[in-house]
Amino acid sequence: MITWWLNRGQKAVNLLSRSKSQITPAVPTKDEDDYIVPTTQKAVLLYGAHQPYQLVEDYPVPTDLQSDEVLIENRAVGLNPIDWRGPDFGFGIPDLPQVAGRELSGLLVRKADDRSGWAKGDRVIAISTDYRDSRKGAYQDHVVAKSYNIVRLPDHVSFEQGSTIGVAFVTAAVALGICLGVDFAVVDNGPDVWQVVEGLNVDSLPKDVHKEIAQQIPTQDRPEAGDWFVIWGGSSTSAILSAQLAKLAGLRVAVVLDAAKHGSRLYKEHSIKPDLVIDSHDPQRAIEIIRSCTRGRKRFGLDTIGKETTTFLIDALCDTAIIPEPQRPNDSTPDTSEILRPRHVHIVALCSAPKIQRTDLTLHTIPIKLFHVSPEVGKALTTWLGRLLQNNTIAYPTIAGVGDGLPSINASLDKMRRGEISGGKMVIKL
Repeated sequence: MITWWLNRGQKAVNLLSRSKSQITPAVPTKDEDDYIVPTTQKAVLLYGAHQPYQLVEDYPVPTDLQSDEVLIENRAVGLNPIDWRGPDFGFGIPDLPQVAGRELSGLLVRKADDRSGWAKGDRVIAISTDYRDSRKGAYQDHVVAKSYNIVRLPDHVSFEQGSTIGVAFVTAAVALGICLGVDFAVVDNGPDVWQVVEGLNVDSLPKDVHKEIAQQIPTQDRPEAGDWFVIWGGSSTSAILSAQLAKLAGLRVAVVLDAAKHGSRLYKEHSIKPDLVIDSHDPQRAIEIIRSCTRGRKRFGLDTIGKETTTFLIDALCDTAIIPEPQRPNDSTPDTSEILRPRHVHIVALCSAPKIQRTDLTLHTIPIKLFHVSPEVGKALTTWLGRLLQNNTIAYPTIAGVGDGLPSINASLDKMRRGEISGGKMVIKL
């Protein structure tokens, strides 16, 4: 199945499947200036791998704010697959007990520095990529965040909606902007994050991001308007945000997914649609379609699933063909037209990448830590996301389910384990 959707550059319209009664009002109803931060709170903790999370009623509220940190009263938590895969498979658990959770929205109730630009009572999204610091975990009533890792939440957006977009946005923006070198200047005056990273002092950054920075895409390989960007596994929230940002930046976008299950529903809910939707059930057929559409042009890819599908994407985008411009019949004039030669291919693997060595390929891994260790990167992305949300430029992920309070986290994660939450986000309302 191939579906062509050609409309470009439109403002996004967010369509949620949840009824209004399940979404809290956008504007807070209490006087936040009178808010007193308690000393204890509810939190959901992980005490070991292969165990369920446990609710604690009297967990200490973090009080040791650094000069660039704020404290947020949590109103809604967005759940992510890592929240159940980490405990199930024993990874991403630096310390025990752990307060997990990567994204939330709420109200700013304390700040350490009056020069931060934030005020008490501000409605914010907090994006926690620093999973080693339990103060920043979303599974608690009060959460610490770096002031450059929070986003202003517009009044017309509910807390539940705000809790769905942070991790997917950062993943998409880092993959496209840092790994693949997309310049977002044409998208609500977005940043050139590639250029931001160029100016960083690498020695001051964690060693596990050095390799990705060292193999940063060269200037001549950076995408231009009209180049192809192919996503294998297009139904995840990160894929949907990646497709939107790439399309807005002028790239042509193809997504490979279960077309019967996700194709029409997911992308009809957004006015920013990919140029090409390809069914994933026949990988070889999908590879042939991608080859026929992208041959001779710069090609970029994102895989959201695993080694096998990354290999499919490599097969689809890498080749050694030389495609000359065909001469007109009976024309004896020597052909001086430019020969379209295959360009170097750049693919970002969100999951584990295959060990494949090719001279025409660079496999990228996302240096997600740059979001929280580099104020320059974090501030550039959160400021831009605030503009995108205020201007309704991008659409939020669909809310596929809403849990009631921290005690509902285990049951909500079980739904995700069973595959009941697909093509949208599970949200916990506090």
